[in-house]
Amino acid sequence: MFESIHHRLFLLLLLQPIIFSAVSATVNGGDLPKFREAPAFRNGNGCPNTDPSTTIHIAMTLDSTYLRGSIAGVFSVLQHATCPQNITFHFLATHRRSELRSLVLSTFPYLNFYLYHFDTNLVRNKISSSIRRALDEPLNYARIYLADLLPLSVKRIIYFDSDLIVVDDVSKLWRIDLGNHVLGAPEYCHANFTNYFTNRFWSDPVFKPVFQIRNPCYFNTGVMVVDLVRWREGKCTEKLEHWMRIQKRRRIYELGSLPPFLLVFAGDVEGVEHRWNQHGLGGDNLEGLCRDLHPGPVSLLHWSGKGKPWLRLDSKHPCPLDSLWAPYDLFRHEGLFSDN
Repeated sequence: MFESIHHRLFLLLLLQPIIFSAVSATVNGGDLPKFREAPAFRNGNGCPNTDPSTTIHIAMTLDSTYLRGSIAGVFSVLQHATCPQNITFHFLATHRRSELRSLVLSTFPYLNFYLYHFDTNLVRNKISSSIRRALDEPLNYARIYLADLLPLSVKRIIYFDSDLIVVDDVSKLWRIDLGNHVLGAPEYCHANFTNYFTNRFWSDPVFKPVFQIRNPCYFNTGVMVVDLVRWREGKCTEKLEHWMRIQKRRRIYELGSLPPFLLVFAGDVEGVEHRWNQHGLGGDNLEGLCRDLHPGPVSLLHWSGKGKPWLRLDSKHPCPLDSLWAPYDLFRHEGLFSDN
């Protein structure tokens, strides 16, 4: 259905349109960025009637810093969905909810969505400093509380980070069989798992049994399919908070909200095809250097790491793969062109 992403990259590099640079909007306390209105996306032939049993639920966070990425992510999901009217988005925000609601409505007038308040007090005194300040933001931990924030009628959710685009029909990801697992995600068992925790963790006999009865593999929490019923039954939020409290006392990891998920779920995850998280395109957490695609087919591109495509494009120093993100950018560059 979709042409090779590598072929698309070749064409985009040959025919890449001029990317207008603009001074980034003042995002902390100033005006929110402005976006062009997206086209209306309608269901194709054969789509089921829109009702609770056929709805695909997707959760994302909204904040001023990553808003441009979130909007591009939503746009990409709708553009490639066979049944876009069957998708409902669940947005989480810490502040400026009225402004954010108006912004989403003006950008996606036909979108089915809910906007929830994430109370930062939930993670007060639970967050430890990490290797990158962005990882310490309270909203980065909101994914831990999805089962508490969303209504009980939502039994399954896809969680997406705000720095990715989907280039395939998201219903394929939605339909994966989780079996008896709470969570499904692409796993990367070749990664050196010991790197995600400090020497203090590995040398402490108290923590030694944690992974003894499991075969843990790294997975990226920016793309997850979650059974919220099993999550609630298993009290997974409380288990994650338990490790966050230990971290405050013992300093057993350095990477924000990821390690608690590994401690609770690694080795008990339903593996998803790697095509659903071509991650690391933002480079590492320190330099954010350019990276290539991993071998194989692509359904989702994820700019995890320090480098974000909208910032690199605006700086006029983009990485080659950033041109794949650019067509989904609805940011309105004031003074450079008009939508009228």
